[in-house]
Amino acid sequence: MRLKGKLALVTGGSEGIGLSIAEALAREGAELCIVGRDPNKLARAREHLATSIKLAVSADLATERGISEVVESIERGGKALDILINNAAIAHVVVFENVTREQYETALSLNLAAPFFLTQNLLPYLAQPGASIINISSYFANKMIMGRAMSVYSLSKGALNSLTKALAFELGPRGIRVNAVAPGSVDTPMRRKSIEVMPEDRQVELQRYVERSYPLGRIGQPSDLGGIVVFLAGHEAAWVTGGIFAIDGGLTAG
Repeated sequence: MRLKGKLALVTGGSEGIGLSIAEALAREGAELCIVGRDPNKLARAREHLATSIKLAVSADLATERGISEVVESIERGGKALDILINNAAIAHVVVFENVTREQYETALSLNLAAPFFLTQNLLPYLAQPGASIINISSYFANKMIMGRAMSVYSLSKGALNSLTKALAFELGPRGIRVNAVAPGSVDTPMRRKSIEVMPEDRQVELQRYVERSYPLGRIGQPSDLGGIVVFLAGHEAAWVTGGIFAIDGGLTAG
C-alpha cells in the first residue's frame, strides 16, 4: 500500500469527488480526516470509510470559523499531516448579468479563499519534506461551454490554478509539492443539481454536446479521479510540482 501511515485531509469529503478520492486514498493505506458541511452526509461517509477515518469534521470552509475548526481538529489529533486535498467547492450556474454579490462572494470564499487560508493555517502541521497539496480545479478554468453560464466558477478555478503554481514555487524549498487536478464534467450530486434546473431541451442538447465533444464519449465518474490523486500524493510523484493535470476524457486535448 503506497500511502500506509500517511494522514490525508480531504475537504468536501462526504460525497461526490471528495468521497471517491477519500476511498482511493484509504485503499492505499492512508488515514483520513474528511471535512463536510452537512453533518448527516458526513456521518454516512464516516460509516462508509470505517476504520480508515481518523477525524470527521463538520465545518463551513467559506467562513473563518470553519477553517479554524479544521485546523484545531488536526492540532488535537497530534499527528503531522502528509496530504491535503482542497476539494470543497460550489458552482452557481447563473448568467453573468444576474450573478448576485452574495453568489460571487460565496463562490470565491469556498472555491478560492478556503484553499488559500486552510493551506496557510495548516502549514505548521504539514509533514516536511514530502508533504503533498492537491487542489481540485476544473476544465472551466480554461474552456467554456456554450449555454453553461459559469463566470464566477471559472474565475475561481482559474485563480486556483494560479495559486497552485505560485505555491509550488514558494513551498518547494520546504519539500512541499503543490499540484492541481482539473476534471472535466463529473457525474456528481452538484452537477446533477445544476442540470435539473435547466429546461428539458437544454438537458438534451447538453447530452449531445457530451457525446460529440468528449473523445471517450462520456463524462467522468468520481472514481476516475482517484488514481491521479493517489499518484500525486505518493513517492512516485516526488519530482512533480506546479502541474495542472487535465483528467477530462480528452475534452481539452483539442
